[in-house]
Amino acid sequence: MPQLGESVTEGTISKWLVNIGDKIKKYDPIAEVMTDKVNTEIPSSFSGKIKNIAASEGDTLSVGALMCTLELDSPTDSIISTQSKSMKTNIVIEHQINHDHTQGSMRKRYSPAVLKLSQEHDIDLSRVNGSGKGGRITRKDILNFIEKRQEQPASFKNDSLLEQSNTQTLSEKTQIKNEDQAVNPGDHVIPISGVRKAIAHNMLRSKHEIPHAWTMIEVDVTNLVNYRNTLKNEFKKKEGYNLTYLPFFIKAVVESLKEFPRMNATWAGDNIIEKKDINISLAVAAEDALYVPVIQHADEKSIKGIAREVVGLANKVRENKLTNQDMQGGTFTINNTGSFGSIQSQPIINYPQAAILSVESIVKRPVVKDNMIGIRDMVNLCLSIDHRVLDGLVAGRFLARVKERLENIKAENTPIY
Repeated sequence: MPQLGESVTEGTISKWLVNIGDKIKKYDPIAEVMTDKVNTEIPSSFSGKIKNIAASEGDTLSVGALMCTLELDSPTDSIISTQSKSMKTNIVIEHQINHDHTQGSMRKRYSPAVLKLSQEHDIDLSRVNGSGKGGRITRKDILNFIEKRQEQPASFKNDSLLEQSNTQTLSEKTQIKNEDQAVNPGDHVIPISGVRKAIAHNMLRSKHEIPHAWTMIEVDVTNLVNYRNTLKNEFKKKEGYNLTYLPFFIKAVVESLKEFPRMNATWAGDNIIEKKDINISLAVAAEDALYVPVIQHADEKSIKGIAREVVGLANKVRENKLTNQDMQGGTFTINNTGSFGSIQSQPIINYPQAAILSVESIVKRPVVKDNMIGIRDMVNLCLSIDHRVLDGLVAGRFLARVKERLENIKAENTPIY
């Protein structure tokens, strides 16, 4: 299983495109794989014949786990490593390695992520059973351990119960919980799709690892509404697509991120990394899932350029044409919950970013302005932050700057092009 994106640790095989015995060429697609970020086809790194398929459709594999075995056409082909433009995959050919020896050699090889997570939660790794190759402990094993300890803390005083409980995978535990739920006549049982499983895993990871804090600010966008209304018809006629409110919000956010780079950061254990590029992850809903494609270098784009990116990415989601590249490099997420009529929400941070902003619905409300009551166009901006990276002071100042920019939008200071 190749690495299909930053922070992606596993992929779910949604469909095999080959069968045992098929002959394939280098770069031919062999399987469709689903992650929490994107659906993509996995190309073969070699030409040859499919000898064995090691995983079934619906199986979730960690990065580096065996998917299938290929008999090479030419023995002179590289058997150490290969690189393609879309991914970097290390391929190792092993000949008759004793399984018990492999189990022993991999058991105590821990990744930095596993070590850090175990230290944060005071976990003795010698008491954790690994589900990875050769018994290696994965991040999922640690998360399963933490979840089980929270559910049944008393049982973890008994080592035998501990070992037994930790051998359950997250999917097995979910299945057991589902089996405990009564299904009555007329109930509609919906199998969980790979996309939904990936979303659930990513959200669980975010809530488990990130200490969320939340705040909201009210913004008077009457000037924005009036300005956009004067532009929208001519813009649609000239550009061929609608000018929505969202590009104005994105523009105000990216300009404020340049002033407050800590908002455009990520937690890295002993460090906080403030990202140089400002790449906006945009939450886009499909029929049964939520995707988060990325507007690259959003701070270098005009409002028109941002609008074009928003329309293009939304169309790709609807047409199921998102690529791995479309999902890479996001540094800050904006969620347009207002498109569904929401006026207040508490978004979950898009791991491993440090913040996410929800733009709620613009509604007309009576507001006191200059000691007089008037009808104004108002919107709530809801911000969730990683409290390891950010404190209320920075978050509050950032939101205040976004508010100031939005409330002072005018034709003379807000060019579209």
